[in-house]
Amino acid sequence: MSAANELVTRYFHALNERDARACLALLSDDVCLDLNQGMREEGRQAFAAYLERNQRCYRESFDNLVILGEPSGRHAACEYTLSGEYLATDDGLPDACGQSYQLQAATFFEIRDGLICRVSQHFNLPDWLAQVDF
Repeated sequence: MSAANELVTRYFHALNERDARACLALLSDDVCLDLNQGMREEGRQAFAAYLERNQRCYRESFDNLVILGEPSGRHAACEYTLSGEYLATDDGLPDACGQSYQLQAATFFEIRDGLICRVSQHFNLPDWLAQVDF
């Protein structure tokens, strides 16, 4: 397994374990987070706030990982099945009442000096909304 694939595997393992500390240890200080249909957030502190909000509002698992890395090890992508439960209302989204959801998603990574320096998440927001907005 390439170093990039191993790094991405460790990232998703940390997310599945809800281990924010382990996840943050895999990121550069200047990490950029491009959220699906949202604004770019920059820095490890912003990523920590994202993880805190995500863990408060959602219980998610990332399964069926298909990780692809390019030969230089600077970029990787992962397609996966995202299964979750909507626990607490997230800003600007429908009210949460424990709704379950499952959808295909993908995340793209940029890697520098053995750390993730960009995370770009993509999923079908209308599909997610249809599953949680009764």
